[in-house]
Amino acid sequence: MPRPLPALEHLPTEFGIFPLEEALLLPGGRLPLNVFEPRYLALVEDSLAAGRFFGMLQPDPSAPVGPHGPGLFRVGCLGRLVAFEEAEDGRTLIALQGVIRFAVESELEGRRGYRRVRAALARFAPAIAPPAPVEGFDRATLLARLRPYFATRGINANWGAIEVLADAALITTLAMACPFGAAEQQALLEAPTPAERARVLAALIEIDTHDTPEADAAPNRPRVS
Repeated sequence: MPRPLPALEHLPTEFGIFPLEEALLLPGGRLPLNVFEPRYLALVEDSLAAGRFFGMLQPDPSAPVGPHGPGLFRVGCLGRLVAFEEAEDGRTLIALQGVIRFAVESELEGRRGYRRVRAALARFAPAIAPPAPVEGFDRATLLARLRPYFATRGINANWGAIEVLADAALITTLAMACPFGAAEQQALLEAPTPAERARVLAALIEIDTHDTPEADAAPNRPRVS
């Protein structure tokens, strides 16, 4: 059984961050990470000792470099470590469960090489409530657009598993799995509701399907299930 979602008052507002390009974490989603840089190994160690929370943020290519490093988008997702395994070669394999989005209020002094922020969570609080039906979600249109998109991208999909996902889980899974760029992923993250995220997702899939020739399909042929 999954652990219950934490109440807002039990979540940290100051925490370490893992800035990672084109790695999207959404509330309710699960993101596997292969951690090997010393500063992020330190982040994982410190998180394990203090509630298991840290934030995911993407670098913002349009933002100037600041005193703490490359510019970052201002909205990210707080995650909780739910799986942890140390590999023999020194890497750490983890899984991060998305809890709630946050807005960066300020950047704090770093710790052990990794960056830290003070964040506002309250305006995103409804996202940590138990999932409800997604009103206004056009599931049929999204799935219809998804098939040619996956074909264009060379993505092998487990359609049986996709079709039985609940609406909220389907939207989150596809938004995190589709290989969009950082700006598109940020638009999905900042969508105010699951229904709006689904509309953004459907639009991005349609645009990408028409703009990307089959010859440019990803060579590794990722799998979505």
